Amino acid sequence: MNIDNIKQVYLLGIGGIGMSGLARYFNELGCAVYGYDKTESELTQRLVAEGISVIYEDDISLLPTVFPEPSDESLIIFTPAIPKDLKLKKCLLDRGFTLFKRSQVLGFISASRFTIGVAGTHGKTTTSTMIAHILKDTGYDCSAFLGGISSNYDTNVLFGKNNVVVVEADEYDRSFLTLHPNIAIVTSADPDHLDIYGDPSQLVDSFRMYLGRIVEGGKSIVKTGLPFEGDISYAREGTADCHAENVKVVEGEFYFDYVGQGITLRDIRLGIPGLHNIENAVAAITVGLLLGIEEHKIISALGTFKGAKRRFEYIVRDSKHVFIDDYAHHPEELRAFLSSMRKLYPTKKLTVVFQPHLFSRTRDFVDGFAEVLSMADELLLMEIYPARELPIEGVDSNWLLGKVQLENKRIVSPQDVLSIIETEQPELVVTVGAGDIDRLVKLIKAILEK
Repeated sequence: MNIDNIKQVYLLGIGGIGMSGLARYFNELGCAVYGYDKTESELTQRLVAEGISVIYEDDISLLPTVFPEPSDESLIIFTPAIPKDLKLKKCLLDRGFTLFKRSQVLGFISASRFTIGVAGTHGKTTTSTMIAHILKDTGYDCSAFLGGISSNYDTNVLFGKNNVVVVEADEYDRSFLTLHPNIAIVTSADPDHLDIYGDPSQLVDSFRMYLGRIVEGGKSIVKTGLPFEGDISYAREGTADCHAENVKVVEGEFYFDYVGQGITLRDIRLGIPGLHNIENAVAAITVGLLLGIEEHKIISALGTFKGAKRRFEYIVRDSKHVFIDDYAHHPEELRAFLSSMRKLYPTKKLTVVFQPHLFSRTRDFVDGFAEVLSMADELLLMEIYPARELPIEGVDSNWLLGKVQLENKRIVSPQDVLSIIETEQPELVVTVGAGDIDRLVKLIKAILEK
């Protein structure tokens, strides 16, 4: 497919973070962009404000008249998260349209551009957003498709004037195997999406295949300790080709030295907190150096990096309360997040509000979740967010709660969360999860700031 020929685009599931990024991209190119999503959200409201037409009813009479039959000027994109029996989808298929996944469209874009792909079961959103910020802030420039909202640019898609594109390479459903990376990063390969892969070894094989798609002359940057290697290894510490040293926290901010690529960069201040983000920064710095960006510009960019929404995002930080929101939904993501909380605030009581995401993920990693959630001082555990799944017998939040080694723990509804925070006024509270827990963030903020 020649992306430059496209005149009109329809996106089924336009409100997703990745899909909305594509909608914005084609809108920026001057295409007529339309879409469907089951519910209105802040993201869809912003798309409408930008001139994109969005509907919320599965009604074929609402399909734009510019899609009567397939043509080289029309593109239909769908997300696997939409229902299989969606009437709009069936109608477009009946008309003869080929429906492309977001990943396939990114593959079309990637094929004609210098692509920096960031893959991993966790860490990829922050790392790709960090790399994009370094390229933008230093003047190197890029376009970018991100899996979260960049706090620096308040968007999930960036537009550059060169042919460089940063892409968050998603392993779900083997989506990243459509890309053609010139630089490929792998941040992690912990077992996940076993509802898709069935076995952790199949997931690992997919990452190997992703690395095998690097174009001739390209480079791979792989976190040390994974069951495969790249051209360059990296880690937060240890014997990797590129790593951090002298990590310290000064007045709530993280500093470190970068060692690798034959140089040492000293006393780098990272604009966002988290030990895991030091590791992400090591990968991002390595990319910047490979591209020939000046060292002092990379260091300056890291100091101004504000992260991505819902990735260790400070919501309230004053003399009485600290409230942080994070997207972590895998045991290892939770471990990294809560370990950083303990390092930053070793004397504060930690209240964790957690919403498990997917019945299958909860089932597959229940012991890991229980172990990590036991790091809290108080646990408010919400019901499992089903997303695309039907319930699994015996798999619920009560089952998980029973395995958590903690006295102060309970199952809560969203309203319970607000009531408890109103009453207890916790000094350190975090909301964590990939479901709709983010709807509580503004409400909790209002309570704590009242």
